[in-house]
Amino acid sequence: MSHKAWMKTVPTENCDVLMTFPDTTDDHTLLWLLNHIRLGIPELIVQVRHHKHTRVYAFFVTATYESLLRGADEIGLRKPVKAEFGGGMRSFSCEEDYIYENIENEFFFFTSQERQNIIRYWLENLRAKQGECLHNIHFLEGQPIIPELAARGVIQQLFPLHEQRILKRLMKSWVQAVCEAQPLDDICDYFGVKIAMYFAWLGFYTSAMVYPAVLGSILYTFTDSDQTSQDISCVVFALFNVLWATLFLEEWKRRGAEFAYKWGTLDAPAESIEEPRPQFRGMRRISPVTSAEEFYYPPWKRLLFQCLVSLPVCLACLSLVFLLMLGCFQLQELVLSVPELPRLLRFLPKIILAVIVTACDELYKRVALWLNDMG
Repeated sequence: MSHKAWMKTVPTENCDVLMTFPDTTDDHTLLWLLNHIRLGIPELIVQVRHHKHTRVYAFFVTATYESLLRGADEIGLRKPVKAEFGGGMRSFSCEEDYIYENIENEFFFFTSQERQNIIRYWLENLRAKQGECLHNIHFLEGQPIIPELAARGVIQQLFPLHEQRILKRLMKSWVQAVCEAQPLDDICDYFGVKIAMYFAWLGFYTSAMVYPAVLGSILYTFTDSDQTSQDISCVVFALFNVLWATLFLEEWKRRGAEFAYKWGTLDAPAESIEEPRPQFRGMRRISPVTSAEEFYYPPWKRLLFQCLVSLPVCLACLSLVFLLMLGCFQLQELVLSVPELPRLLRFLPKIILAVIVTACDELYKRVALWLNDMG
């Protein structure tokens, strides 16, 4: 590393999020981004490292406990409240931090995924000022810097780090365990509510599938080979599946509500669970609801774009697909009407249709991403 980059390094103690760069990254790019992070997000502690074998630069990113508390307040992180203050879950507030469980212990108050979510929220919402640029990358005012650099390949990867101690414990209690209940609370603490809810549903679904599997095996084994017995077995199994599916859905609603209450997301609005989209662009304003600074995009502009751009583009795409498919059908009829053609050429319209579908799929994916970002 050059002397300038070494001046920015400090001993690595902790790391929650790792940001890596290609081996061709120059010092100007590193220092430019490092200064923007340290000036724009003073809560973060950034440590610069360079791997001498792979020649990859990396930023080791973490934050102090006090900074994480302010970040939890900023994103409205829901935390359990002490029993003497009513219990349950509530969005964290620095003004009333004494009411939350384990607030005195900085090693147990935040889980690793909560720390990482706060830090990634800060990083992904680092916004550019008017006229800022890095080499040939020109940022719009208020545009998120790090997602744009990641899309341009300037940032190679941005990912949270695992804790080997917790992973080893989950390996023993979850992956290697046989015929034991899943440690859903540990999964929720480490991976978050969404991942824990998925595996809770998967475990419940797998257990519920035992009943139709057992009945299906019995019917398959003891049903006679005549058509009448097979028809009766099919009707019985179909009626059982209807009843089983109804009971399964109702039982999962109850079980899912139990998990949601336990993990503090039962009464939380859906948008509070979702992470904000860092590609959102708009003008700054003070929110009339939360009184916090936010980016605002007027609804009339969005409606105008949808009517004048999104709708015509979607109709054009649908018309193109319809015309191409109609042309392939016409070509198929033409090919079949000529008996002298070789057998191989009769498959030509189907091959063309397959190629068109593949090409249109890639094209429409790009169009959909563009419309989503613009709208």
